Formats: sequence, C-alpha cells, structure tokens
Amino acid sequence: MFRKVLIANRGEIAVRVITACQELGITAVAVYSEADRGALHVRMADEAYCIGPAPAAKSYLHISAIIEAALACHAEAIHPGYGFLAENVAFAEACAEAGIVFIGPPPSAIRLMGSKIAAKRAVEAAGVPTVPGYYGDRQDDEILARAAEHIGYPLMIKASAGGGGKGMRMVERPEMFRAALAAARREAKAAFGDDTVFLEKLLVNPRHIEFQILADHDGQTIHLGERDCSIQRRHQKVVEESPSVVLTPSRRAEMGEAAVRAAQAAGYVNAGTVEFLYDEDGNYYFLEMNTRLQVEHPVTEMVTGLDLVKHQLAIAARQPLGIRQEQIVPRGHAIEVRLYAEDPENQYLPSIGKVRLFQPPIGPGLRTDAGIASGDEVTVYYDPMLAKIIAHGADRREAIARLQWGLAHTVVLGVKTNLALLQAILADADFQAGNVSTSFLQTHALLPAVKVKQDLPLEVLLAAAGMDLPPASRPTASRGLAAGAVSNPWRTLGPWQQGGEYTFRYYYHGSEQWVTLSRAIVDGDAWLATAGTGGVAAAITSVEGLRVRFERPSSESIIVHQSGRRQLLHVARQGDILLVACEGQSYTLEPARPPDVAVAAQSAGAIGVGRESLTAPMTGTVIKINVREGDMVKAGEILVVLGAMKMEHAIAAAHRGVVKRIHCTEGETVEGGTVLVEVEEI
Repeated sequence: MFRKVLIANRGEIAVRVITACQELGITAVAVYSEADRGALHVRMADEAYCIGPAPAAKSYLHISAIIEAALACHAEAIHPGYGFLAENVAFAEACAEAGIVFIGPPPSAIRLMGSKIAAKRAVEAAGVPTVPGYYGDRQDDEILARAAEHIGYPLMIKASAGGGGKGMRMVERPEMFRAALAAARREAKAAFGDDTVFLEKLLVNPRHIEFQILADHDGQTIHLGERDCSIQRRHQKVVEESPSVVLTPSRRAEMGEAAVRAAQAAGYVNAGTVEFLYDEDGNYYFLEMNTRLQVEHPVTEMVTGLDLVKHQLAIAARQPLGIRQEQIVPRGHAIEVRLYAEDPENQYLPSIGKVRLFQPPIGPGLRTDAGIASGDEVTVYYDPMLAKIIAHGADRREAIARLQWGLAHTVVLGVKTNLALLQAILADADFQAGNVSTSFLQTHALLPAVKVKQDLPLEVLLAAAGMDLPPASRPTASRGLAAGAVSNPWRTLGPWQQGGEYTFRYYYHGSEQWVTLSRAIVDGDAWLATAGTGGVAAAITSVEGLRVRFERPSSESIIVHQSGRRQLLHVARQGDILLVACEGQSYTLEPARPPDVAVAAQSAGAIGVGRESLTAPMTGTVIKINVREGDMVKAGEILVVLGAMKMEHAIAAAHRGVVKRIHCTEGETVEGGTVLVEVEEI
C-alpha cells in the first residue's frame, strides 16, 4: 500500500479521500488555491501545499503545479476525486510520466469513455444498447441540423467531452436548434476545451439508472448494483438512491452484466460508473461511463458495506480485487441528497458568503459527507455543493423517514440553501411511491413552491427575543432596567416596565414582527410573552399571555419551552441581523431601523419611469453581450450571458424596449447586484 497520497481536489470529496487515507495509515496531502487556504480539507490533511490563485484554471486545473507539489512532497500516488482533473487524459498521462500512480483508470479508458461518440460505438460493439442519435465526426451546422431533422424532435445536444450537464441543451422545435447548438458548443468549449457535440433522441420521462463498477489489474470486473439518480435539476443530480424500485432481480442482473461488458470494452481498471436511461417500457440504453468516483458513491457503500475509496487505493496499488460477483449482496435501502448553497428566491442561483453555522444531523443510519464547517466561506469560484446527507434503512420507507428527520435537524446559517426543496421532494407522494423520472421536478412544481415566503413560526420569534435578552435579565429596583443590559433603540422599545419587561421588534420579509417578554410573578424562571405583527400582512397569529422559558445550551443555540413543548433552535448573528434555524428551515430577522430619507429618494429616481435595470444575480464573468446601445429588444430576449460557478446564466429583458445603456464588457468580472444593461420600456 502507498505511504503518501496527494488529493488533487477540494471540498467534501477531498475530505472523504483524506479520511480513507488516514484510516489506512497513509499520509494525506492536500493542495489548495489561495481562496481555500483555510478550507476544511486543508485543515484535515497531514500536509498541504498552495498551487495557485483562486480561479480553478490557475489552481485545481493547473496540471504542472499539482505534479510539482506531488514531487516536492514525495507522494507516490494522486487521487483526483471527481470533477476538475478526474477525467483528464493529459493529467493521467502527466502522472505516469512523473512516476506517480494515478488512482483511476488508464489514460486509454479515460480517452475512450471521455468521448461520448467513441464510447457509444465501443459499447454497441459489446452488445450494449444505445439511444438513437447522431454520433458522427462531421460537426458543421448544416450536417447537424439535417441529422436533427432525421432523429426528430424533441432531442438533446450533448458535449462529446462533457459531463455534469455542461454543454447540454434540450431542443423542442427546429427553430430553436441553431441557438441551442451555439450555446452548447460555447459552454462545452469553456468547460472541457472541446466543443464537439452529438445528438440524441429525447426519451420521454426516463429514469437515470447507473451501475457501480470495480475492476482490478488482473482483469476481474464486477458491479456493485445500481443507483437510481432520476431526480435532477439543470441536468445535475439532486437525489440518488439504491436500489431502484423498478428493477426486478432478472433485469438488475441483465443491466449489471451489460455494465460489466461496457467497462471491459474500455479496458477499464479501478472504480467507475456505467450510466443508463431506462424508459417507461422497461428498455435501457447506455448513456455514458464516468471514469471516476461518483458524487453519489455513498449510497452504494451504505447498502454493500464496502468502502469504495479504500478499494480504489488497493486497486491502484495493484492488489487483487478479492471480491466475487456472487459476494455482492446489498442490504436495505439508502438515499442521498445534495445540499447546495442556493437561493430558492433567486432562481436557485448559487449563494455565496460566510457559513455562520453548520451543524449536520447525527443519528442512527445517517451519514454526512461535508466540505465545510462553521466559519468557512462559500466563494464564487467553485461548485456550490456544501455536503451530502445520506440515510440508510431496512427498507425504502425507513430510509425516507430517517432522511426526513435528518434534514429537519440540519442547520445552515449564513448562506441560503436548497434544504426546503429537498424536504419537499421527500414529502411528495409520488416520490414516496417511487414514481420518479428525470422530469420529476419539472412536472411536480416543487421548485417554485418552495420559493414562496414561509410563515414565521412563533418559536422562531421567541428564540430571537430570547437570544436578544440581556445577560442579566432581572430588573433592578431603581430603574427597572436589567443589570448589564445593552440598549438597542431600533430593536428594543420602552423603558423597562415594573417587574422587568422587554419589547423586541424585527422585520421578516418587510413585515414588522414584535414580541414582549415580562417576568412571570409566580415563576421567576418564566416569561409571559405577547407577540404579534405590526405589518399589513400578518406573519404570525397574535398571542397574549403565553408562558415561556429559555435555556441556552451554547452561544449559538436556545431551547424554547412553551405550552408544554420543548424545542431546540439555532441562532447566528450577521451584524445586526439574526439568522434562526428551525426544523431544517432558516429565517432572517432584520432589526427595525429608521428610514433613510436621502437613500430612499435617491433609489426612487435612480432608473426613471419606464426604464428597466438588468442586474447581475450573482458575482460572475460576462461571457457574451448580445445587444448594442440603441437596439430594439423584445420581452424574454437574452441580452447578456453571465458565467458563474461553472454554469451559464442568461439575463433577459422583461419587457419590449430600447437598450439605453450597457454598463459591462465581455470578459469583465462583475459583482452580484451590478447593473449590466438599462432598457427603456416602449
């Protein structure tokens, strides 16, 4: 076995590999960009080396810098994780040239399966069915357009060198084809340095089912069963589970054997995944092979009891697999969800900033693979996935219930997340019945549903008030003011009343909320609470005379006792703002502030009547500007394409109008909220 391994990645997968190495007694070496100097994977590693500036192209994708770091620390092998250089042939070859073991398949297998066109030809020769489409070498627009007409609409344009939804576009009608082709090529070129595409017939409501493969240097290849990864958004998996509810034992064996043949056709070694589309009639078609460890590998580990990273290390060290196919007997059911830093109220765009508090769930059958901890920064430079939360149960029903409990006990404060969406998916009747497909989120309207402002629970308001109570909250005899109290004129009103009374005012989504706490005369440890709303649209029901007690287990948690119920909530401060976590949801309570008349007046006249200001929804790079000043535009027309966190975001006009001013240039990096284009409505 190796003595020292360098992990050429970051985030949760780097943490995962570091842990496996350390359990085996292997020295784990991290690399990091300047933006990740204090990241969790760096803190956990035995050694760590900076490899460049924040942009991935200058750090985690910088092959020579990573090889130099490995040579400098005398690492015998490099584990690439997933993403970045994990499926990069040049990187695997550079490792070999430097005398360093690449923990993954040989370059020839990466090259073959990295070309979706070549891969489909190879597996077809091995008797594996593929989706009807165009996989030819001719790439000019006319040839592709004619091929699209022959295949029929709807269809998919996909990057040959792609993965993870990059360079992929769905085309429903012929008139949409050329614009979609240009966008797919542009994104593929930026992501993979290769704009070659292929076309596939779009299957209606298929499932995405994949098989985990392990293969050693002696030619032994086995599969570890399947994962159903059908629930996706923007072609990115959101929920994964094993086993799939639709596969019979015979169909599972048949697809598993096809997956093994596909891997053998590529001369595959190490861990990999063969992906299939499974249609409503029970037909399956080869989609692609991922020549690396998958994000969703933990669900396979949970049902098989195998550690895939340790098997990767052993295979790379040329140890025999030591497992026969008949020994793989999955037990129970496992489900994984991906926790992203995303803003549901802003089209699920990545949310950046400091994670004020992160607390994963702890309980039987629960596992969290995280790349962040409290105090860490989520930056614009990398993928916004924070963690994966996995639950295992004796059956699917138990796994769902366990995961629902886990999400309700997950705390993330400081950045917005997709927790509400994950909870909505698990609660959906069709999901619970196993009726899913790759169009699940589009057909079930869960995405817009969780954008709606949540009502403010009473316990959240009480927790905020409890956290804002002064350290010594008993009144003094002379003034009725709590000893050591710090007055905040915009949050606390009053003087204190006889017996000790505090009134706190907050704003939640623009609606004023208030709560008054006064000492209970009979029970000195209790408070009498009166709460309500001062806004037009009430967020909570007014409560009078409620008896409340508070406990403070830590500086970031509070237990609210009310009406015989005991509830633990978590609170973090962001300046004057209170961030409160309750049952898997987060709430932002802002202090009451006096109006800034000057600022309000300036804002009112900033753009002018009938003029629309299109702003950057997040920090990113301006990839393309499609208009010039003076151009006429129509509603929905894409004016600017912004790139951020490995994705393209289209900025479109909301109304018909004239472009009055363009405030950005192509290639420029802009901050979120920056005005990009002004359009005067006509």
